[in-house]
Amino acid sequence: MSKTTAAPGARKAFAEERRASIVDTLEASSTISVPEICERFGVSAVTARGDLDALEKAGRLRRTHGGAVPLSRTVTVSFQDQRLNVNAGAKRAIAREAARLVRDGDSVFVDTGTTCLEFVRNLAPKSEVMVVTCDLTIANLIDEALPSVNVTLLGGELRKGHRYTTGPVAVNAIGMLFLDAAFVCPYSYVPGMGFMTNFAPMVELKQAMMAHAKRRVALMDSGKVGRSAFLRFAGMGDFDTLVCEEDPEGVLAGAVRKGGAGLDLVLAGSAQV
Repeated sequence: MSKTTAAPGARKAFAEERRASIVDTLEASSTISVPEICERFGVSAVTARGDLDALEKAGRLRRTHGGAVPLSRTVTVSFQDQRLNVNAGAKRAIAREAARLVRDGDSVFVDTGTTCLEFVRNLAPKSEVMVVTCDLTIANLIDEALPSVNVTLLGGELRKGHRYTTGPVAVNAIGMLFLDAAFVCPYSYVPGMGFMTNFAPMVELKQAMMAHAKRRVALMDSGKVGRSAFLRFAGMGDFDTLVCEEDPEGVLAGAVRKGGAGLDLVLAGSAQV
């Protein structure tokens, strides 16, 4: 029996019509999800995500976890979604560079944060990587889109609006583990103080991840250098590697020379977005 296959031109036309319909739906409902696109157009989740990625690249919408919203919409679903487009190019460059530090079969702690979310996206080509995280958005991404990556989600108290867990249950669970690496996202780096956060329970959680890993990697875009914060969780010498897209005025290199002996400062650049 012969099999009929649509010509390339017909497939392209259908994709354009489908994407135009997605944009129309967003204008009417202010949100659309990958499962909605799959059900409405009879396409796979991979195709649906490809449509959303193409529309975002064309400046027609803004991607969120699991779907999209119009560019004009102010997203208040979660703190992560609010920060997805803040220094986005820098975060993608940092994530690509950080993913090179992960080998097939590695087990890694992954902190909460949008840079860590981008980092996990870049683990897709890896095989049999185990991610242990407190971040629900990261766990959902792995479940939906990264079949070769496994995930263990830490329990604990959910911080509402931020989609991650903290507290004694999470910290105690970390205490039972010892992994190949910990990838940690500071809120900021304050010269003369160190790596900072503004949420007290995250101090213990980040420190626990670092204490139970062979290698400790900080992921931080340059916009966080010098940003005000009041809780220190680590110094420059507590990490093995710091990945940043650039070093504003040589602040990080100076700190490494002063107190980060043995730390590898990796400047990823942000030209490729």
